[in-house]
Formats: sequence, C-alpha cells, structure tokens
Amino acid sequence: MTHASTDSLLAALRWRYATKLFDPARKIPADVWDAIEESMVLTPSSFGLQPWRFLVIEDPALRAKLRTESWNQPQVTDASHYVVLTARTDLTEKDIDTWIHCLADAQGREPDAIAPLRGMIAGFAETMSCEDRHQWNKRQVYIALGQVMAAAAVLGIDACPMEGISAGGYDRLLGLEGSGYATAVGCALGYRSGEDKYATIPKARFPREQVVRHL
Repeated sequence: MTHASTDSLLAALRWRYATKLFDPARKIPADVWDAIEESMVLTPSSFGLQPWRFLVIEDPALRAKLRTESWNQPQVTDASHYVVLTARTDLTEKDIDTWIHCLADAQGREPDAIAPLRGMIAGFAETMSCEDRHQWNKRQVYIALGQVMAAAAVLGIDACPMEGISAGGYDRLLGLEGSGYATAVGCALGYRSGEDKYATIPKARFPREQVVRHL
C-alpha cells in the first residue's frame, strides 16, 4: 500500500476551499465518484454504529426543489454531485442489534461473543433522551462530512458543505419524515468555476501556536 506524501496531503488541503460557484458542465468521472462514495462508507464513528444515511441526489428536478430550501444557493444544482447527509433520529435496541450482527459477521464471530459490547452501547444510549441521541448521531455525521471533503481534496475534487438549508424542508422533499432519519447537512461536489472569485482569496487561519497546544 502506498501513502500520500506529507507535501501532497498538505497541498490538497491548502488547495481546497468552500466552493461557491461550480462549473455545471464538468462531471466527476464514475471511478472517482465511486472512491468518494467509498470514503463515506469508511468514515469512523463512535462504537462503529454508523448512524447515518448518505443520499446522492441525482434527479435534476429534485435538486432544483432542494435549492429553493437552500436560500437559492447555486451549488445545489450546479455541482456535479449533491449529497444530503442524514442522521438517525434515535439509537434503539434494534439499531444496536443490527450493528452487533454486522460486526460479528465481519469478524467471523457469533453475536453472543460480543454481548458485553452490546451491553455497553445499550447502557450508554439509555443515559440520553431520544433528542440527545439524535443530536449525538448528528455529531457523528459531521465526521463523515469532514472525511468526504478531505478525500475529495486529495482526489482534486472541489466541495462545499451546505448548512444554509432548511432541514425540515429537505426532510419533506426527500420523504424522510417518519423514516428514522433526518437531514443533518448537505455537501456539493464537483469542479470550481473559473468565475468563482473565492478560489484565489488567501486562506485565513489562526497561527498554529494559537490553536494547537502541546501539554
């Protein structure tokens, strides 16, 4: 296995920015998009529960409707791909059992062999209200958002996280009400337009010594 060099990694992260204008004529190649989707699947999560679902919005008409629930931001319709990252609205016993069986299958073990882990997760979930569990799941989704944007940058794909959206409006348009999932955040991915003035604006970050402490 080969790894990216430190120089290439940092160059990709310095190159990326929250793209405001995408080139609607440029599409992400299928093999590159497949890798981006797999990066979402490989996102780490607490206990490995993966309390999310990623909706790749391919229907142009649906994307146009979502744009109206996104302050008419053009990224929703102009980017090559648009993903809505949703979070589980709860963490139920069934959710936990589904994960335990998935984990047992992956490790070639019986679910009973990892019963202590199940008990620990269930005990953790019981300490929270349903709304607290939903909020915890949403925080997990932001790990996936960060991972997909970083993966896209390494692959030379532009991205823009989309929080300026009506989550309720998205839920209605996507038929999520009562599904056990709710919209957390969107992410547009594609190629920057040559007319996006933000592409050349210097990145502003606090000095490392201000945000990183060694204790």
